[in-house]
Amino acid sequence: QAPLVEAGGGSVQPGGSLRLSCAASGFRTNSVHIAWFRQVPGEEREAVSCINSDTRGDGASWYSDSVKGRFTISRDTAQNTVFLQMEDLKPEDTALYYCASGHLALSCKNYQAHEYGTWGQGTQVTVSS
Repeated sequence: QAPLVEAGGGSVQPGGSLRLSCAASGFRTNSVHIAWFRQVPGEEREAVSCINSDTRGDGASWYSDSVKGRFTISRDTAQNTVFLQMEDLKPEDTALYYCASGHLALSCKNYQAHEYGTWGQGTQVTVSS
């Protein structure tokens, strides 16, 4: 089984909501930093949100300015899954969303995509009317 599996993407109208999930296998999500990135064809992968590990960090979260106040990252330790609740979706949120994990020393907000070692396959989010 893949170490990270995303789910929950889909097509919604502007103002709609989706909840993405990132299920981990083979390791505990609270032992690593978990980040959500998104990518539009032809553009760089963009950091959306991340959450620090509990065991190596403080469990704190971070959001990009473009999603702050609309997206919420959370971790369900029992399900070994990290969620990204997305509210008030906008057309510019349309992208392929990936989750990634890494054993990183500093707060997750300090790291770029290439510094995360494990990635899921992505889940597509499309926001259009």
